[in-house]
Amino acid sequence: MALDVLFEDNHVLVVNKPAGLLVHGDETGDMTLADLAKEYIKEKYNKPGNVFVGVVHRLDRPVSGVVLLAKTSKALSRLNELFRSKKTVKTYWALVQNRPKQEQGNLVHWLVKDSSRNVTKAYAKENVAGSRSELNYKLLSTQQGKYLLEVNPITGRPHQIRVQLASMHCPILGDLKYGAAQPMPDKSIALHARQLQFTHPTLKTPVVVSAPPPATPVWAPFR
Repeated sequence: MALDVLFEDNHVLVVNKPAGLLVHGDETGDMTLADLAKEYIKEKYNKPGNVFVGVVHRLDRPVSGVVLLAKTSKALSRLNELFRSKKTVKTYWALVQNRPKQEQGNLVHWLVKDSSRNVTKAYAKENVAGSRSELNYKLLSTQQGKYLLEVNPITGRPHQIRVQLASMHCPILGDLKYGAAQPMPDKSIALHARQLQFTHPTLKTPVVVSAPPPATPVWAPFR
């Protein structure tokens, strides 16, 4: 599988992850984005031995889009701190099967993850077992009975966008776990990390990277 590189320099590598590819290893032992990135760097720069690639953040396996990787330990440390201190701006596109009652809005929930089932439940009122989660959304387009939402998560929780959109009766297409009517042919879900804005770890300059949505029929009207 070829790596779709969106931006690269000596310290960072930004790629457009395809749906279905793991970012980091799990119990399946399947090939990961980190593995592909290491092979890409080894081949491109003819580097012998082990190659350093640091995973800064993750996307769920069925989600596509922008993923930021670090090529040096210095970059990894500084980028990790950017994410911890919420100094990045993440923009997602989501195709949902129902039109939201309001074309734009702010959602706040307390999310409780069930690790044994790998699902998250959203509570509208404060829950001591949950983590406060917030996002903004707006309706961008309607095509062929599908609704394109732009989502800006303010917090970063497991399955946050998926469960929060489902909580307003707008499940993401293909996301059976959170109420979608039917699966996608490739088992993906129609959630795409569209853009990432961050400060370069060494140059301290702003970087904005965008990824086109997948070249699949469901996304075709919105490309």
